[in-house]
Amino acid sequence: MKRISLLFLLLVFVLSSTYAQKESTPNPFDYGKMWTFENPPKEWFKEAYNFEPGNAWFDTVRKSSLRFASWCSASFVSADGLIMTNHHCSRDVVVGLQHDGENFDKNGFYAQTLADERRAEGLFVEQLIQVADVTDLVKEKTKGISDDGMEAATQAALDEISKMYGEKSGWENLRIQVVTYYSGGKYSVYGYKKFDDIRLVMIPELELGFFGGDPDNFTYPRYNLDVTFWRAYDKDGKPLNTSQNFLKFNKNGAKEGDPVFVVGNPGRTERYRTVAQLEYDRDYRFPSTVAFLTHRNELMMKEYNEIASDPSKEYEAQELLNNIANVANSMKAYTGILKGLNTPELFERKVAMENYIRSKTGDDSDWVALENEYKLLNPYGWAVSDLAPSPLRGKIFNLYYKVYQLDEMLNSGNYSDSQIAELKKSIEDDRAAFNDPKELEWFKVWLDEAQASVYPGDNTISNLLMGKTTDEYVDMLKQKSAVANEKMMMSNEKDGNRPIKEDDMMLVGARAIVPKFYEASKAFQMSGSKRKMLEAKIANHAFNVYGTSLPPDATFTLRISDGVMKGYDYNGTTAPVHTTYFGLYDRYYSHNKVFPWNLPERWLNPSLDLLMSPMDCISTNDIIGGNSGSPLINKNREAVGLIFDGNIESLPGNFIFDEVGNRTVSVHAGGIYAALKYIYKAERLVNELDK
Repeated sequence: MKRISLLFLLLVFVLSSTYAQKESTPNPFDYGKMWTFENPPKEWFKEAYNFEPGNAWFDTVRKSSLRFASWCSASFVSADGLIMTNHHCSRDVVVGLQHDGENFDKNGFYAQTLADERRAEGLFVEQLIQVADVTDLVKEKTKGISDDGMEAATQAALDEISKMYGEKSGWENLRIQVVTYYSGGKYSVYGYKKFDDIRLVMIPELELGFFGGDPDNFTYPRYNLDVTFWRAYDKDGKPLNTSQNFLKFNKNGAKEGDPVFVVGNPGRTERYRTVAQLEYDRDYRFPSTVAFLTHRNELMMKEYNEIASDPSKEYEAQELLNNIANVANSMKAYTGILKGLNTPELFERKVAMENYIRSKTGDDSDWVALENEYKLLNPYGWAVSDLAPSPLRGKIFNLYYKVYQLDEMLNSGNYSDSQIAELKKSIEDDRAAFNDPKELEWFKVWLDEAQASVYPGDNTISNLLMGKTTDEYVDMLKQKSAVANEKMMMSNEKDGNRPIKEDDMMLVGARAIVPKFYEASKAFQMSGSKRKMLEAKIANHAFNVYGTSLPPDATFTLRISDGVMKGYDYNGTTAPVHTTYFGLYDRYYSHNKVFPWNLPERWLNPSLDLLMSPMDCISTNDIIGGNSGSPLINKNREAVGLIFDGNIESLPGNFIFDEVGNRTVSVHAGGIYAALKYIYKAERLVNELDK
């Protein structure tokens, strides 16, 4: 197995020195620092931090860290199964744990005793127990297979290996996962132990867990108490004994310059995508995504503002607010990625790195072939994004698909009366959307989006609108389509005709939109196998040049990322390594105490001890979605913080890691401790963290 070589370290030093003068110079760390536990960069840790952790250090850290369900990360932080993760990882789960009259979003929750801890049915965490490299085994089982048969042969090999390890000594009763790295350059098998008796210990109010809302999302300085505590129980209903594998909680945190490590499960990165793929992302994929999310966020915020002050709609408003938080988070994330793709210095570094690897390979035919695939796909990019059915496009847009389906069924004659009746009933149920101002607004937003993103020369949307403006088209649709008019639809059937005539505007539109989406989807599907094969070959070229000295893309598997506590320059000033609770109250008063900077009543008379306590902090670690809830640890395997976000400068991390402005944002361990002690009076939990 290849390790970080001294030559690689020298290359990092030389390129990093050059990078300080010219940002477009490629850097091996452009691929990031999300190291796997089976191949940790021990030489790099020694060179960078004068730190030489042994295998026992990595084993303890690995077994102390967790997957939280299927969407976040977490860690054990006491000997009695206490689990720490984020508020935003837990928010949707805890709703079902509320008793009558309780509102955790408004009042939070704290279990005064063990007996008060509430089990969340269906919630689980997973602990990575076993890891093995099976690359040679996969290569042996697929030796001599042609390109056309390689994908199927590889999958068969992975299935066989998964079954084999499930029966292997030491792997019994573990969930087996075989992971592909470097698009087939390396394969690992992981064995997870699952714990499914997970009980809520403490969660703060939504105002603290999401303080600052969308405006402060991905910003720093930051003031969020984005934390939740759970506890794992064993099969006998007792707190799980984790005395051998937990991260001691260090309320003092870490100081500027200290090396720190993030241990968690980053979800997905795309750092091995080629320049041709990134050009597609920049010009087609992400602009549509950003526009879609931005407009939906605006529409939902408008709706929220209309009902937020109505006591009778408190629950509805809270649910809407949760949806807004999710959409807003995605919106800003994709906006940051798109901004990065349009930043010449970052994009040129990807070009330079690709050119370097191509020059070392000696044959760039795989890159050329992939470029040609995207030349064919570019005209379909808008349709795949903007014509796809989605609840967030509203009921009127989705009626096009129902009308098209009804037309196809009637034309084919291959249907039953009950199928037709069911589909007609669905159309009739959605008809009211034509008289709903909210639904009409959502439909008009979609029409404007589609017009703005349609590929040059594509007449799909212009044919749909028939020379009308958006408002004119919608008004005409309401007046002339049987889909919008119950009496017209019934009259058609009474006269012996189909419920929706051939020249009905809605049917004409459906015949334009739906086949176009199917055509675009088919183009991407037909190209998928070839693109995947080329991507694998190109990733292997990079692997052959650098080996495992480059970390693989994120796959929601356990990784360790190194960095240091460090501020950065922004907006003409300098961001401090940590913020304090003083800043929280400054935001509260500066924004006139209104949402999303409002605070619960029990927070309104803080002690000086709380005010002086650190709250959030930043470091240079490499994270991405899925890392939420990861522990920030020091050399002593102590939890000094809790990851919950990155700054806006970190968002291009989807395709490139840029350590200059990239910062991981954590809740400072001292900030968590201070809130528990001074606000929540959570003496039992404070004592447990102090042990």
